[in-house]
Amino acid sequence: MRQYSVSELLTEDITFPEVEIKGWVRTFRANRFIALNDGSTLNNIQCVVDFENFDEALLKRITTGAAIHVTGELVESQGKGQKVEIKVKTLEVLGDSDPEEYPIQPKKHSFEFLRENAHLRTRTNTFSAVMRLRSALSYAIHKYFNEHGFYYMHTPIITGSDAEGAGEMFKVTSLDINNLPKNGNNKVDYSKDFFGKETNLTVSGQLEAETYAMSLGKVYTFGPTFRAENSNTSRHLAEFWMIEPEVAFMDLAGNMDLAEDFLKFVIKYVLENNSDDLEFLDKRQQDEDKKKPQADRSDMTLIEKLKFVTDNHFKRVSYTEAIDILRNSKPNKKKKFKYIIKDWGCDLQSEHERFLVEKHFKCPVILFDYPANIKAFYMRLNDDGKTVRAMDILFPGIGEIVGGAQREERLEVLKQKMAALNIPEEELWWYLDLRKYGTAVHSGFGLGFERLVMFVTSMCNIRDVIPFPRTPQNAEF
Repeated sequence: MRQYSVSELLTEDITFPEVEIKGWVRTFRANRFIALNDGSTLNNIQCVVDFENFDEALLKRITTGAAIHVTGELVESQGKGQKVEIKVKTLEVLGDSDPEEYPIQPKKHSFEFLRENAHLRTRTNTFSAVMRLRSALSYAIHKYFNEHGFYYMHTPIITGSDAEGAGEMFKVTSLDINNLPKNGNNKVDYSKDFFGKETNLTVSGQLEAETYAMSLGKVYTFGPTFRAENSNTSRHLAEFWMIEPEVAFMDLAGNMDLAEDFLKFVIKYVLENNSDDLEFLDKRQQDEDKKKPQADRSDMTLIEKLKFVTDNHFKRVSYTEAIDILRNSKPNKKKKFKYIIKDWGCDLQSEHERFLVEKHFKCPVILFDYPANIKAFYMRLNDDGKTVRAMDILFPGIGEIVGGAQREERLEVLKQKMAALNIPEEELWWYLDLRKYGTAVHSGFGLGFERLVMFVTSMCNIRDVIPFPRTPQNAEF
């Protein structure tokens, strides 16, 4: 007798009627019907118990959350809602679950409550669906890059550089914080630390990925990154995952092509392979929308939003053109925007990005050629001396999802930009070396993985798309 998953039993044509399955009890009603789930699918399989043939003490142990082992005959279901069910022959309780203490009872729980029980929240339909989609997206990302000739690179988690220039980094030290060594200036003497210098947790693997792109051609990173930003919003995490491809001999236009093709591929993958989970989350979003005022409801269902990305060409618009559109837009003129667009050079907010996508162009948008002073030092300066070859991809509902650029390949220009921002050359000597020895045009982009998972699942809080969120004052589990 073979052990099956619930997914296999519900979707495959099983020729052997005798089956074996293990899982967790969702519900047990009328002392007869067990709804069993093993995490392989959103759906439960019904196990029908002839209670007269089983010990009453055993049946009392079949409670929500209990782990059980069932063998029996797979038969056509007598009830509605499922094609097949298991007529139970043997039943073993592998692990009890006290119904008085088990937190995930079969009722509606608040997301805040489930965050406090993050170790058990994947036993709910919503979070099991979200995490299966997270896994499928991870697979699709690796699949895309593998099929397009990229090499997967593991960039360091401990670093001595700040790629974003944000300065909000977690320090890494083995020094005794109660007895810190000091130098002549009464500052911490990091020469006595483990690495002999000040080190931090990385905010990006981009700079290191560039080094490998300039020898292997096409590389990507997919790993954890960290930011010590004391922000408790629904969009911020202290620990998050980033996807960062870097490609030699590719300019900004090629970078835009790559990012569009990549995003369409991974979203199409889940549309084709995770339809049950997406349909469940689509219905959940529509049910939630019904409780909101009309003005706050989504213009598109979840699946419509995903197809809006896969089925439309991404409109390419310069930052300068976007500013003109926004400055002359109705919401700006009537002061409906929270942040009014006045002058060229300002940074765009989510409301502006969403207006461009949802109201003006009605398709995903790639903005490019941003003002140099609002972008990072490593972005390629245009001939106008004012803008850089940066790009941001804007999606409905969230605004920016991808940020990237053609990198500055000219040694002297890069040195000037670093000097203007007081970035010491000796800190990034190895990065400058790439411009000394065989420099060439190269480009890349960064995608915050949790932002992608939020978009694909329609979850509103980033803490609900990562297994164990790390946020200010919270490092539980």
